[in-house]
Amino acid sequence: MTTVHTRAKRRAVGTTREHLEQELVSNLYYQRGTTTQSASSYDAYYTLALTVRDRLVDRYARTTAAHYAANPRFLYYLSAEYMLGRQLTQNMLSTDTEEPLAAIVSELGLSLDELARYDVEPGLGNGGLGRLAACLLDALATSDIPAVGYGIRYEFGIFKQAFTDGGGQLERPDDWAFYGNPWEFAAPDDRQLVGFYGTTEPVEDDPTGLRRRWIPGEVVRGEPSHMLVPGYGTQTVNIIRLWQARASRQSFNLERFSAGEYVEAVEDIVRSENISKVLYPDDSTEPGRELRLKQQYFLVSCSLRDIIRRYHLRNSRWDGLADKVVIQLNDTHPVMAVAELMRLLVDEHGVAWEQAWSITRRTFAYTCHTLMPEALETWPTDLVQRLLPRHMEIIYAINHFFLDEVRHRYPGDTEKVRRLSIVQEEPVRSVRMAHLATVGSFAVNGVAELHSRLLADTTLTDFAQLWPDRFHNVTNGVSPRRFLRLANPRLSALITAELGDDRWLTDLERLEGLTAVTEHPALLDRWRSVKRRNKAALAVYAAQATGVVLDPDAMCDVMIKRFHAYKRQLLKILHVVTLFNRIHADPDADRVPRSFVVAGKAAPGYHAMKRLMRLVNAVAATVNADPVVSRHLRVVFLPDYNVTRAELIVPAADLSEQISLAGTEASGTGNMKLALNGALTIGTLDGANIEIRDRVGADNFFLFGLDAGEAAAVRAEGCSPRRHYENDEELRAAVDAIAGGVFSHGDRAEFADIVHVMLTYDEYLALADYRSYVDCQDAVDAAWCDTERWTRMSVVNTARCGFFSADRTVRDYRERIWRVDPVPVSPQD
Repeated sequence: MTTVHTRAKRRAVGTTREHLEQELVSNLYYQRGTTTQSASSYDAYYTLALTVRDRLVDRYARTTAAHYAANPRFLYYLSAEYMLGRQLTQNMLSTDTEEPLAAIVSELGLSLDELARYDVEPGLGNGGLGRLAACLLDALATSDIPAVGYGIRYEFGIFKQAFTDGGGQLERPDDWAFYGNPWEFAAPDDRQLVGFYGTTEPVEDDPTGLRRRWIPGEVVRGEPSHMLVPGYGTQTVNIIRLWQARASRQSFNLERFSAGEYVEAVEDIVRSENISKVLYPDDSTEPGRELRLKQQYFLVSCSLRDIIRRYHLRNSRWDGLADKVVIQLNDTHPVMAVAELMRLLVDEHGVAWEQAWSITRRTFAYTCHTLMPEALETWPTDLVQRLLPRHMEIIYAINHFFLDEVRHRYPGDTEKVRRLSIVQEEPVRSVRMAHLATVGSFAVNGVAELHSRLLADTTLTDFAQLWPDRFHNVTNGVSPRRFLRLANPRLSALITAELGDDRWLTDLERLEGLTAVTEHPALLDRWRSVKRRNKAALAVYAAQATGVVLDPDAMCDVMIKRFHAYKRQLLKILHVVTLFNRIHADPDADRVPRSFVVAGKAAPGYHAMKRLMRLVNAVAATVNADPVVSRHLRVVFLPDYNVTRAELIVPAADLSEQISLAGTEASGTGNMKLALNGALTIGTLDGANIEIRDRVGADNFFLFGLDAGEAAAVRAEGCSPRRHYENDEELRAAVDAIAGGVFSHGDRAEFADIVHVMLTYDEYLALADYRSYVDCQDAVDAAWCDTERWTRMSVVNTARCGFFSADRTVRDYRERIWRVDPVPVSPQD
């Protein structure tokens, strides 16, 4: 057996052209079950993917062996979403097989780029939260950190986005795994059982009453699969483990099926499997809220059982768990893990409450991704009681002991007790998940310097006063492998040529070396050439996807992010309408040509943002159809934004719109990706914009708007949006054009609700920041007209963004929070 194993291993890891050719044919025959004569293009793609995967499998086997031998502390990352992006190009980069495979495929009369189009992006995420999680997994493997990511295998993702004839968002299922997924390994034998509903009862031999028996009323199976996460420039391959909900085997009612009651016979199966159907089910209804809480508990229950199983492979003593396991909670979605770990330890494994609570508090760390109190997740206690009765009892007990601690620390301060309580009493009695996370964790971190400061000063201020040493900042970062090397190969090649090697891919601070050549005319010419070619590629895609023709010589003005009121897509549209009005007022004036590119999804139940999308598309249709305006301005809304679209848009961007109201964005990562690729930022002092501006220099950043303190003061005293409307002629003209039906074929009612909210409420101060923003955009035009200056600014943005690497983020987490050591994996002999 040893000889056979060794031979198989050597075949799998061969990297010579001969090895690759042999394995391609072998995988085509034995894995796809077809031949070279009858293989389709999809067969060719799948065979190519399997051949690349084999190299990762070998590294994963050696990684697992190294981890087993070292028995290190593991980092477990719990996240509701991951935006992984396409896997083929990333995995070829990590295995250094892109060039030989491209040559082999070309000789067969095929194109590697065409085959890569079959590589479907896994539908496991939506926005920055999910992409951050994916970047951190990449950086963890690249840094040789023992880690596992846990998530849900959403059968239909969040949704595929299209637009109706009226410009409204149309949501369609994202059946991303319909043809199979060559990167995924199913492991149904590792399934976990997850309970819901039911009752609890005392345990006879527990005099404290803190241990109880839960008798669930419904049980579903969590079936895992995993995908491989390779590091770059290392042998380490970690995994992301994904859970899919399945009904128990008794759920199919054969008796009812035989009686012709076909729907009723499978209703239990449907109800169980709904848990992992879609990411973030609409929670505007009671069933939707229940399903979302079910989904969150399903994730943490399966994951914690798996973590405990992994721990017991090499360890036996419960008091050693926190020395070998650190669990990072990515926002509040997985926070029910605090109560679940207590339940597993106390109820199922008989650990005393005090010991279990000590273990729990030393095991969890929590990343908070918001500043807005209304965005901090809460769950009504009656819903938690009905769905997870034992967990509600545990949360009450945790809160009881915690509030005793608070009363001891602050005697007589009942208001402090009320504010700190995990359970809020008004307006609806609810569990505050951020409070549960903070009480149940040894560390809480924000994700940008401003965000972390405001988190401690405002959002969680009472906790920061109680436990100041528990609060940290870890500024977000992005993967340079994904968002520079893979997304922008032209610029990557230019950077490598200028720096002399590609060590910057794992040491992004080396980009600073580009500052020495910012005055070289030849470099600036090549830099502009790369940017123009990237814009031409985006123009081809935009024309195919929407029919809108973009000019590669125009400024590419980009706003790509989730649609939410605080991100202020409305402010950008007011600027576009202002430009529209200016061109009509003076058609012969010289103008800086602009292509405005917008992309992003709105939650299905977020009707205000879906109405704004209709306005964006209406403005785009009017602008692009106007023979006068379209000579200077084009607007395109690219549908179905994801990592794949970002890899087209980000390299083409000249201007990055980061215009959220100061004090509302946690960090942002789109701002980092765009700046890293040489886009200049126009933005407020919000999130990581501050740190980007500090590093690239104020002269290379377009700043506008209120800062966080000023914005808070304006909101506190009442923002008076109508005052701004009445006192600014251009703003009034822009609002009146929308209200007057200019972009809705004369229908004044079409966007009346948007105008009404804008003029009466304007929660995120779009009108208050309008004049500063428009004037700053005029400064952008002036800078664009100086081509040499703009290009130097672009180079400086790339050169000074090395700090915003996910590798640095992981290093900060390791040093400040996780205390997890790398475990290098030896190369194959």
